[in-house]
Amino acid sequence: MENILTVSHLDLRIPDRLLFSDLNFSFPKNQLTCITGENGVGKTTLIKHLLNDLEHSRNQHVQTKLDRNKIQYVPQLRNIDDDYPLCIRDFVAFGIKKRRLPWNSGRIRRKIALILQETKLTKIADHPLGHASGGEKQRAYLAQALCAEPELLILDEATASLDTVSKNFLLKMLKNIMQKTDLTVLFITHDPELIAKYGDYELNLHDHTATLTKKEAQN
Repeated sequence: MENILTVSHLDLRIPDRLLFSDLNFSFPKNQLTCITGENGVGKTTLIKHLLNDLEHSRNQHVQTKLDRNKIQYVPQLRNIDDDYPLCIRDFVAFGIKKRRLPWNSGRIRRKIALILQETKLTKIADHPLGHASGGEKQRAYLAQALCAEPELLILDEATASLDTVSKNFLLKMLKNIMQKTDLTVLFITHDPELIAKYGDYELNLHDHTATLTKKEAQN
């Protein structure tokens, strides 16, 4: 299987301690890899370090053919005030990167409409984002990231603040999108149910190292 990103012999320290020593692993392309480990083990720190290496071309330990602009990062749900003025459609449109005009062309409007449809937001696209539920807001962040046409999407505890129904809805939707595209997903999570149901691979971080295993999806 082709890999989208490979890490070789990486040591990672923070000011007060060693996080990882001689890390070696690869992320399989077009798969959903869950990144797991105890609180404080350094999951988010590792991902941010990899992204920073790619951003500044200091990638002697990180090999990928991806341009940095083909990677999108979606963090845990952020607080949005009830009176946030933008509607969901306009918020999602901020993800468009290749915009030649200060307004949306017909092609861009069609693209946004398709992504709203894929993320099940069409019916509420004109509603204020501040009035949306937690699951709807997180799908809006996901839709915004998809507008950038990523090849690698990183979800950092993106379901942590959602209820069980919303978590499963988001992951099922994402897996459906992956089946129709070449999208690869890295999903930082503590949720064993989501790992078992939706993960293709699991990268478990432990004892300053990492173990990658193939999962058997239950869905």
